Amino acid sequence: MKRKKQSLLRSKFDQAMTGYLFLLPALVALMVFLIGPIFYAFYISFFKFSFLDPQNAKFVGLANYINLFKDQEFLRALWNTSLYTLGVVPIQTAIALFLALIVNNIRGKTFFRVAYYLPTVTSTVAVSVIFMFIFQPDGLLNKFLANFGIHGPNYFNSPSFALPAIMLMAIWSSVGQFMIIYLAGLQDISEEVYEAAELDGARGWKLLWYVTIPLLRRTTFLNVVMSMIGTFQVFDQVYVISGGNGGPLNSTLSVVLDIFNKGFKTMQMGYASAMAFVLFGIILILTLIQNYFLGREEK
Repeated sequence: MKRKKQSLLRSKFDQAMTGYLFLLPALVALMVFLIGPIFYAFYISFFKFSFLDPQNAKFVGLANYINLFKDQEFLRALWNTSLYTLGVVPIQTAIALFLALIVNNIRGKTFFRVAYYLPTVTSTVAVSVIFMFIFQPDGLLNKFLANFGIHGPNYFNSPSFALPAIMLMAIWSSVGQFMIIYLAGLQDISEEVYEAAELDGARGWKLLWYVTIPLLRRTTFLNVVMSMIGTFQVFDQVYVISGGNGGPLNSTLSVVLDIFNKGFKTMQMGYASAMAFVLFGIILILTLIQNYFLGREEK
C-alpha cells in the first residue's frame, strides 16, 4: 500500500516537473524581457541616468516625479493625450457597437467582419502614410471639399486640425477590432431573452436600450478599457505624421512620444522612466474607476 502511494506521488511529482520544465523557457523569457526591465526601469526612475554614462548615475529620489508636473512639455503631452482619448474612445465604441448591430443582422457576416477588421491588421505606418496623402493641402479630402466651394486647410501642419485628423485616422483603423468583440457579445445573448422582452412589449429602440446594451455591459467595459489603454499609449501615428517632434507647436505630442524623445534623443532615461510609470499609474487608476462603477451597476 505504501509503495503504491509512493509511486503515485512520484508519478504526480514527475508530471508536475515535466510541466514546469515546459514552462521554464517562457518564464525565463518573461523575466528577462518583460518583468526584469520593468523593475529596472522603476529603479532608474529615481536616478539621473543615461545609458551613455551609466557609471555616473546620480540618485535624485522623487525629483524626477516632482519635475514632471513642472515640465510644460510633459503637461502639454498629457493634455493632448487626454483630449485624444476623450475624442477617440466614445466615438470608436459607439461606431463599433453600431457596426456590430448591423453586421449581426445581415447575410454575409464573414465578408463584413474581414472588411471592417482589415484596417486593424494593416501597419499603422502604412495607414499614417495613406492619411497623410488624403489630408495633404491638395489631397483627396480637399479636392472633394473644393467641389462644394470649400477651401480645406493644411491639416497636419495646422495646430487646430492636426490632432483631430489623427483621431479620425485612429477611429477608422481600429474600430473593426472592437466591432468583432461586440459581435461575439451579441452572439452570446440568448434569443429567449429577446423573445421574453418582446412578450413584455419591448420593440425597436426599447429592445436595444433596455436589453441589448445592458447585457453588453461587460463587453463595453472590455472595449472601453482596451481602447483607453491604446489611446493613452498612442505613438506610431503621431511619430510618423509629426516626424517625431510632436508638431506643429507640440499639438500632436503624446506622452509616449515624449517618453521616447526624452529617453532616446536627450538620453534622460531616468526621467523618461518616471514619465512611463506616471502614465502607468494614470491608466491603472482610470481602469479601476471604470471597474468600480461596473461593479456598482451590476449590484
